[in-house]
Amino acid sequence: MAGTDERQELWGGETTKAVANFPVSGEPIPAPVARWLGRIKGAAARVNADLGLLDAGKAERIAAAASRIVAGELDDQFPIDVFQTGSGTSSNMNANEVIATLAGEDVHANDDVNMGQSSNDVFPSAVHLAALDEIVNDLLPAMDKLAASLEAKAEEFDDVVKSGRTHWMDAVPVTLGQEFGGYAAQVRQGIERLQDALPRLGRIPLGGTATGTGLNTHPEFAARVRELLSKETGLPISEPLDLFEATAARDGIVEVSGALKTLAVSLTKIANDIRFLGSGPRAGLAEIALPELQKGSSIMPGKVNPVMAEVVTQVAAQVIGNDTAIAIGGMQGHFELNVFVPLIARNVLDSVKLLASACRLFAEKCVDGIEANRETCEHYAELTLSAATALNPYIGYDRAAEIVKEAAASGRSLREVAREKGVEDSVLDDALDYHAMAKPHQQ
Repeated sequence: MAGTDERQELWGGETTKAVANFPVSGEPIPAPVARWLGRIKGAAARVNADLGLLDAGKAERIAAAASRIVAGELDDQFPIDVFQTGSGTSSNMNANEVIATLAGEDVHANDDVNMGQSSNDVFPSAVHLAALDEIVNDLLPAMDKLAASLEAKAEEFDDVVKSGRTHWMDAVPVTLGQEFGGYAAQVRQGIERLQDALPRLGRIPLGGTATGTGLNTHPEFAARVRELLSKETGLPISEPLDLFEATAARDGIVEVSGALKTLAVSLTKIANDIRFLGSGPRAGLAEIALPELQKGSSIMPGKVNPVMAEVVTQVAAQVIGNDTAIAIGGMQGHFELNVFVPLIARNVLDSVKLLASACRLFAEKCVDGIEANRETCEHYAELTLSAATALNPYIGYDRAAEIVKEAAASGRSLREVAREKGVEDSVLDDALDYHAMAKPHQQ
């Protein structure tokens, strides 16, 4: 029968029932999950043929049909709502039916395409591997790009001295480069956190079938499929420590989502700092100038807003919300099965996609184009009364505090007040060297 776009619907009766049963959000399962279902089905068919369990001709046709799913040609053939049966059975049947239709009338969706498998091990395996794939090939490169952009700015701004700030109040001088170096380190550590979690994400429950026992699957099936998938993709795919744990719990994804949430927290800090540093241009800090991307107001001429920083913080908020849903979903591993896998899939892949886009755009459209307002930064460094901290070793805390109090009350500089109170110029020249103050161990 013809679809609304006159393209043939390749699915069968079980998919049709599921479409009718779950008209919830209008959002299908994430395309990467559907494509990984296809990749697993194709590998499974080849392995089953090698094991002598499936006719070689059928296996070849199944693998050919599955490859079209992997290539993204058939994304529209996965119409079932993501909010469906918690095991993902409906989408697994969807994949079986589409492949069987393409592979020929003698290919059975369950007996042939689903041979050696259960929704309970195949669907979560597809979810884990889709997340693994997207993180390795999309998010991590985007994070590396952002870290490199921040590192480049750290080097460029290495000699730009400015006032530090703690509690939103003036603090001892720092350099703008030191601040950007800190931002880069946050992203680099975010990369490390994700990389640390990836091996556990790659432990898939394939081979456990319905409950973790491996009923109805060949004892060599799972290992051979994993080996084939690893060879095809280069991803770190491995056997679980325990099939019952891997079937009943989604802890590997919960852990990864925690690392994604931490990255969201880091990006919020970085984006907020950058937009505050660029506030103004006349009534704010104005220590940096952000690239002008678009008009900032429909009523105020010439206004420019920190739009990319705002995008990043919105993305971060969504990722933190997704993590909450994933944590709740991870708690629903009752006895031998977790029944929130579609929700977990939706949210973790959404987080990965959003963070990858945000990192790339933030690097390209914001960080790379940031310019330092050197005169403003240096002016603030000279204004900060906290620079009197450097006088402590010479004249003591109490005497330095008197100088600060007098300077604050009179509006005069530290140097002027200190000289009036008898501090020698040679001491002031040594103590109030703002560049040296920012890098006390590099002189």
